[in-house]
Amino acid sequence: MSRRASDGSAGDADYGTIGTSYSRYRRPDPRLSEMISEALGDARTVLNIGAGAGSYEPTDRQVTAVEPSESMRAQRPAHLSPALDGTAESLPFEDNSFDAAMTTFSVHQWQDTAAGLREMRRVARGPVVILTCDPPRVEDFWLTEYAPEVTVTEARRYPGLDELETGLGGHSRSTLVPIPLDCTDGFNEAYYGRPEALLDPGARLSCSAWSFVSDDATERFMQELSRDLASGAWDARHGALRTLPEYVGSLVLVVSEP
Repeated sequence: MSRRASDGSAGDADYGTIGTSYSRYRRPDPRLSEMISEALGDARTVLNIGAGAGSYEPTDRQVTAVEPSESMRAQRPAHLSPALDGTAESLPFEDNSFDAAMTTFSVHQWQDTAAGLREMRRVARGPVVILTCDPPRVEDFWLTEYAPEVTVTEARRYPGLDELETGLGGHSRSTLVPIPLDCTDGFNEAYYGRPEALLDPGARLSCSAWSFVSDDATERFMQELSRDLASGAWDARHGALRTLPEYVGSLVLVVSEP
């Protein structure tokens, strides 16, 4: 039986608690949106699974959104259609109902990854597009120096690329996605050259892995990063990131054709 939190969240994080300011910090970046749009090809009808507050939904196509969290559904802007209450593992649609299916930063929340992937492939006539992270690369980020609990947790939660490609079947390809320095979507690596931003509790709360970290670990992170920023130690090790136009980290786009 599906396990769901009080607001309907179906994964391991309760977005009724951590998602209240999500749309403020996790604003879709136009450059990532363009990549997703290109991957969707000429699809006119698109299913967005784990749609959240609507990030990356193309506005020039007919989109059907599915999102289990009531809190996240409530944050969808007025120009987007309301999202249906549902989970990836049990989609209420006939086979081949959509030209394409997509999901962004969602697969690590699914209770049964294989079932969710089968459902995506079942309902999509054309491409399946997944924006996610490559687990082995997650811990390469400088955040590991200050809060290894966060990156270890992230790496453990994300399914591997082989698992995604096998689960989708067909012809799949995975492409690392460069993250722009001024990325508007506040996942952890988006702050690669703006470390001060992660001292903001709201920014951390909008990255679900932080909800699994103890208060002591978070306090240690804040103290040590604040200290190193003040002393110049962070910049001595990582300062070149402040002007690096793009960072290639763990962000990856998986595209599967039938």
